[in-house]
Amino acid sequence: MSLVEKISQDLRNAMKGRDEFRTSCLRMVKAAIKNEQVARGHELKDEEVQSILQSLIRKGRDAAKEFRAGNRESLAIKEEKEVEFFHEYLPKQMSPDEIESVLKEVIAQISAQGLKDLGKVMKAAMPRMAGKAQGKEVNEILGRLLK
Repeated sequence: MSLVEKISQDLRNAMKGRDEFRTSCLRMVKAAIKNEQVARGHELKDEEVQSILQSLIRKGRDAAKEFRAGNRESLAIKEEKEVEFFHEYLPKQMSPDEIESVLKEVIAQISAQGLKDLGKVMKAAMPRMAGKAQGKEVNEILGRLLK
């Protein structure tokens, strides 16, 4: 079963169970998937759906941070719950130690010298960690390693 099918099935189940939170979150995901399908002009693969989910997670985290800055704690908590929910549809995320070990391998393969090679390493490393790590986190760890 593809990720799109699983999301559709879970949406139906949430609607039948009258679970407003899950229904709302899944509708948000379905809308984002549909918009991307229209933009690309084809059915999305699981990797593309995972990319959409990561984008929603990133936006949710940013929104929660902004809500906290604006003293809107209840909205920040709601955003964080949505982010947590979206993680259910992604593969298990890599720990910082796992990310660091992959980056060390890639650095050795490419013979990266310093921060000037950051782009090359990111380009080679991200496909290996697709869906399992956030690019921002990978970039931070890599910046530390290349100094």
